[in-house]
Amino acid sequence: MKLAQIRRFAGYACVGAAGTAVQYGVLSALVLVHACGAVAASATGAVAGAIVNYVLNYRLTFRATRSHREAAPRFFAVAAVGVALNSALMYGLIHRFATGWLLAQCITTACVLILTYSANSLWTFQTRRA
Repeated sequence: MKLAQIRRFAGYACVGAAGTAVQYGVLSALVLVHACGAVAASATGAVAGAIVNYVLNYRLTFRATRSHREAAPRFFAVAAVGVALNSALMYGLIHRFATGWLLAQCITTACVLILTYSANSLWTFQTRRA
């Protein structure tokens, strides 16, 4: 992996921390007030976090050259896959392996981070070739 790629991934992870904080905040609030189960709360938080992540990644991590009209649908398609994977992993960890919801979310976050970084780097924000 090249140094530029390592820096970009580190930037993506740092920017993602803001979206992750939003996700964990929504997750915790919904679970702790018994508004819904952990899987639904996590998915709701992931959607909120994706909005934050789009804005920050567009501007900071990738310094996108694609228009929002091109980048946003791609980003949110990747995010939808991420939310689906997040939900499936959360369900499996909580209901099949009796993992606590916070630990399950930590494990899930690491897995989804790798998938979404790869897809966003290679497809969503890839610089257009002239």
